[in-house]
Amino acid sequence: MSEPEPGAEQAEAPSLVHLLRVLIEDAQTLIEAETGYWRTAFGYALRRIKSIALLAVLALALAFFMLMAIIVGLLLALAPLIGPWGALGLVSVTLGLASVWCVWLAIRRGKRMIRLLSVGKDVR
Repeated sequence: MSEPEPGAEQAEAPSLVHLLRVLIEDAQTLIEAETGYWRTAFGYALRRIKSIALLAVLALALAFFMLMAIIVGLLLALAPLIGPWGALGLVSVTLGLASVWCVWLAIRRGKRMIRLLSVGKDVR
């Protein structure tokens, strides 16, 4: 490195107070930018949530009607084989057992989650 020439003026180093002011201004700019970004993102999400909820409800309704069609189809397919009452009984018992199984799994997983959250360990 070469030494500065004796006649050249050197720029005065910025003071600590000046550096702190610049730092505070930069922090304020960052905070304003971040809050603006998150406000915009949150506003976008709120505007879109109505259509998302409507589509979710429509999907659930269509899934319900699909399951009803499957059940009616099973009843119609089984009626000639085991009679209408037998088909009704078989489909009803099968759906009841599936419901009991789902409730049992939900209770078991709920209890496991409560144990996990209350103890803090993975209890299987």
